[in-house]
Amino acid sequence: MKTNEPVAGGQTRSFGRSIKLVAWSFLGIRSKQGYQHDLAKVNPLHVVLVAVLGVLLLVALLIGLVNWVVAK
Repeated sequence: MKTNEPVAGGQTRSFGRSIKLVAWSFLGIRSKQGYQHDLAKVNPLHVVLVAVLGVLLLVALLIGLVNWVVAK
């Protein structure tokens, strides 16, 4: 699938929509209806890539925070 492949309703799959979907999922405050709506419009590969990058970023931030606190 291409990044901007058309889907039902004339909209396209986008990497930005994948970022939004994963960000809402990390926060855990997305409604089921909104989740289902967005899930139909994203590329699954983009979601996996964004989720992995998000987890790596979160771990790096936590490690940095712990090192900063321990150093003081």
